[in-house]
Amino acid sequence: MVVKAVCVLKGAGEASGTVYFQQDSESDPVKLSGEITGLTPGEHGFHVHSFGDNTNGCISAGPHYNPHSKNHAGPLDAERHVGDLGNVKAGADNVAKIDITDKMLTLTGPYSIIGRTMVIHEKADDLGKGGDDESLKTGNAGGRLACGVIGITQ
Repeated sequence: MVVKAVCVLKGAGEASGTVYFQQDSESDPVKLSGEITGLTPGEHGFHVHSFGDNTNGCISAGPHYNPHSKNHAGPLDAERHVGDLGNVKAGADNVAKIDITDKMLTLTGPYSIIGRTMVIHEKADDLGKGGDDESLKTGNAGGRLACGVIGITQ
């Protein structure tokens, strides 16, 4: 039972891209691939947000997807938001290549990320280690550069 999904990211500025998701079985991790262009060189926070609502741009996507009420952290931390995927890094060519495998994401069941929004942020995610309240919510990743709803694909 392979499940695949796709997200087309668009924003008010230059940032845009496509992210592909694949989960080979219910117990397997989700593999993310793709690329995002139009980013400043360096790290950018990369998260799944709660709502598949982009009616007011990326802001209406709500907070990070956090169905278990955990603090924000990095993708390798045991205690984290389901949507915490850390950072992607854009090179001098302003492109971030996506190659992530995540064991907390799922494309099936009650905690599926399908229908939620993927967001790329303006700044690096501090992975919850910034020492302030905002770090434990957002990782101080700043504004939302581009976003898109995650949808099922073939």
